Amino acid sequence: MKRSVLTRYRVMAYITGALLILLTLGMIAKYGLDMDIAGAVRIVAIAHGWLFVVYLVFAFDMASKAKWSFGRLVWTLVAGTIPLAAFFVERRATRDLEPLVAAEVPA
Repeated sequence: MKRSVLTRYRVMAYITGALLILLTLGMIAKYGLDMDIAGAVRIVAIAHGWLFVVYLVFAFDMASKAKWSFGRLVWTLVAGTIPLAAFFVERRATRDLEPLVAAEVPA
C-alpha cells in the first residue's frame, strides 16, 4: 500500500474529527446554552458534511486496498459521525497499516 493512501486518510480523519467536535460544541451552545450562533454552526455543519464525503471516499479506498473485513470497513466509515471516534480509529488504522506501507518497495 502506498503511503499517500494512508496519509490522505489520516488528514481527512483529523479534519472530519475536528469539525465534528466543533459542530457538537456549537450545537450544545446553540440549543443547550441558548446562544445565538446559528450562522457559525451552519458553516461548520456544511463544511463537515462536504468534507465527510471526501473522508468516506478516502477511507473506503484505504480499507479496500488493505483488504479489511466488511465490519472494519463500516466502523471506519461511521467513525466520522461519532465525536472523537475518528481520532481513535485513525490511530489504530495507522498502527495496523504502517508495516504494509514500510514493506512497500519503492518503484
